[in-house]
Amino acid sequence: MSSVEEQLYSDIPPTKLRNKEEKFKPAKTNKFWLMVASLFFFNMLQNRFFAFRYKGAENVMEKGVPTILFAPHCNWWDGIVMYNITHRIFHKEIRLMIEELNRFPLLRRGGGYSVCKKSPQSAMKALKYSVDVVGDLKNILCIFPQGIIRPPHYRPIVFQTGLAYIAQNAVKRFGKVNLVPVAVDYCFFRDNRPEVVVKFGDKISLTENTLDRKELTHILENSMAQTCDEQFHEISSGKISDYKILFKQHLKWYRRIEQRLKRIDIPPVADV
Repeated sequence: MSSVEEQLYSDIPPTKLRNKEEKFKPAKTNKFWLMVASLFFFNMLQNRFFAFRYKGAENVMEKGVPTILFAPHCNWWDGIVMYNITHRIFHKEIRLMIEELNRFPLLRRGGGYSVCKKSPQSAMKALKYSVDVVGDLKNILCIFPQGIIRPPHYRPIVFQTGLAYIAQNAVKRFGKVNLVPVAVDYCFFRDNRPEVVVKFGDKISLTENTLDRKELTHILENSMAQTCDEQFHEISSGKISDYKILFKQHLKWYRRIEQRLKRIDIPPVADV
């Protein structure tokens, strides 16, 4: 029997593969749907992961300044994680560019908006909308600037220039914008379920446009790579005690028995 190799990753964005003009759709939130989405997406993580750990959140937000979070994109869970970061850690609404939004239109109710990469003109609609929403301080704009899904720990980290475009135009309009790299990993530690591990890197504050778009993109790529490398070193060294806990599950019954058995001190058997 011959096996067919599955293509897990493609260098071509989905909307280019479909080669179909797709109408731009902005986010469309309200209190009811945000409550539903918040409960639903949090329960999804709790049902699949043992814990959610995060570090560096206290240095992210600056009062009165728009914030952009940017992260690598390696799997389906990334959007769910970013949603919980914005809602559960920072208590803001998310604005997230989603290329597959036309297939899942309900995600607009949670803060998603569409992007079509069939042509530069189509993609520009989403970029201009991103500049608009980043100035609304009840939101946090979240971006996956690689533009496509890459394997975990993929190197080199290469961004498209859309994030730099958004940041530079936001500076022109709002005077200052902070960009924060977010490293996200999914790891097995001592439980039979994986954990979500999130590290917020050093924020980059922009107050003027002294760099061209390619230079700024390169700075953002290096910042992302540094944050991911630092997190990888912490995980591989087992240094996660200073990570805060968003949630952590109770041990399963058989793990609780195992922990108790470890504490039992069985006396040595005397020689007869």
